[in-house]
Amino acid sequence: MKKGKKAVQLILDFIFVLLLVSGDQITKMLAVKYLKGKSNFILIKDVFVLHYLENKGAAFGMLQNQKMFFIFSAVVILTLFLFVLIKTPLEKKYRYTHICLVLISAGACGNMIDRLRYNYVVDFFYFVLIDFPVFNVADICVTVGTVFLIILYLFYYKEEDLHFLKIRMDNSKLKF
Repeated sequence: MKKGKKAVQLILDFIFVLLLVSGDQITKMLAVKYLKGKSNFILIKDVFVLHYLENKGAAFGMLQNQKMFFIFSAVVILTLFLFVLIKTPLEKKYRYTHICLVLISAGACGNMIDRLRYNYVVDFFYFVLIDFPVFNVADICVTVGTVFLIILYLFYYKEEDLHFLKIRMDNSKLKF
């Protein structure tokens, strides 16, 4: 019975990732269609605008033109998160972990799709007031998921709550 519930949880996680990635890709498609080659669309004057940008780097424009590095990193992170999702107990207190990992995974997938399709990531949200780097829905997912995951692991979970993540070495064999 427990394996069936675990499978249902993983299917739900996958569905939520697909929904978030779809939302990210739809907003990027709209940004390309309505913002590319046009002036900023002002939502709140001198505060927040929609500004089309093709980003070949990471956050804050770092690591420009490192497509293969970003794709490799995304695949490694997604594999690691899948492992953690599979190992995470079904208890209620771990729902937050699932939510965070789903958000981060969806954001990584959304930006990876852009890199594979266009060789850049489509960004379009821009806070003019604080001159914050232009970002997108996938970036929001990654940022929110990461911040809350760090908070969870620093302040919510105790060390014994994370027993399922430990890798043991017994008789020269890895046990997960």
